[in-house]
Amino acid sequence: MAPGMNLAPTPEQQAFRGECRTWLHENLPWEYGVGLPPRFDDLAEEVAFLRDWQGRLAGGRWVGVTWPTEYGGRGAGALMHFIVQEELARARAPELVGRIGINLVGPTLLAHGTPAQRQRWLPRILRAEELWCQLFSEPGAGSDLAGVSTRATTVEGGWRLSGQKVWTSYAQFADWGLCLARTDPKAPKHKGISALVVDMNAAGVDVRPLVQITGEAEFNEVFFDDAFVPQENLVGDLNNGWRVSSSTLTHERGTNPRQQVIHAQLLDELLRLAVAEDLFDDHRLQQRLAQAYVEVQIFQLHNWRSLSRIEAGKELGPEGSALKLYWSEMSKRMHDTAMQVLGHASPLWHDARGNPGEGRWQRSWLYYLSSSIFAGTNEIQRNIIGERVLGLPREPRPATA
Repeated sequence: MAPGMNLAPTPEQQAFRGECRTWLHENLPWEYGVGLPPRFDDLAEEVAFLRDWQGRLAGGRWVGVTWPTEYGGRGAGALMHFIVQEELARARAPELVGRIGINLVGPTLLAHGTPAQRQRWLPRILRAEELWCQLFSEPGAGSDLAGVSTRATTVEGGWRLSGQKVWTSYAQFADWGLCLARTDPKAPKHKGISALVVDMNAAGVDVRPLVQITGEAEFNEVFFDDAFVPQENLVGDLNNGWRVSSSTLTHERGTNPRQQVIHAQLLDELLRLAVAEDLFDDHRLQQRLAQAYVEVQIFQLHNWRSLSRIEAGKELGPEGSALKLYWSEMSKRMHDTAMQVLGHASPLWHDARGNPGEGRWQRSWLYYLSSSIFAGTNEIQRNIIGERVLGLPREPRPATA
């Protein structure tokens, strides 16, 4: 941190934070800071509940605060967005069901979409009137997105889409999907990709949920069998989808105020649990708990550094990979420590007797195991940091006969 750096909030920022906190106290669907959601019979019921919540948030203009006012935003800066995300997490508010549209698709359309595309989709994204999914990963092209094989063949008025996507969050509820497809199979693999908006209810689109280790089915496989995509659904220039996707992924790996607050809350609960279980004097756990505390503080500094770059009008670039790599590894270490604190209760699940937290720790541990895979595997993040930040040479490919 630079000498003399002033991190104190301005009066305007303090007033904005207070306005947001007051609104949450008055409008949360449960007690502020408690965050105990109702039991839902299935995921569809939960999604309906969350769509209603996001609509209420958008009505208060607490969604997409950095977006231009003509699309329902506030035209505010990145710091104001950071404040809102902190306050939502601190209040333990429900997550945004349309977060893929808000966090990824919306900024991509603002950067690369046409005025007609922005006017058509952005306001409905904010209010969760339409949900979006991200159709990037494939069975043979996960971290290496340039290897996508889903093909868009030119036809009159647009393209016919054929291929398969996987690990697509909430695809079974999505109205639209932002898809990477190969539009020029003869071009080098980074050059022949386009970004297309797919109607998820169109003929030829087949969504198949995947049951995860938590027992939930958030992820999906998506199959395209000659699904039609009209010409006006091309985002950015033809065969320039790699640039569009890079913009999307930069937002995905940027600042993460929600995870920052969530892990501060998890740390507080973990320390309380260690005290309740009379384990705070265990010298082995002392070291692990101290490490968890220090790492959460460092995570906050990482976020502030990234936020400072954005506020100064600089591109986040590969530094976003450093932040994503750090918090995913930090989270897994913290949850491993939590399992040590739970001890004999660590294999238990919901409704089991003698299970502190009623299974929330176990569910959280299972969820964050995937943090080193989603939004780009940690191996890929290390490659990006090594090549684009440290300037390390790429490993030469072996000569072929």
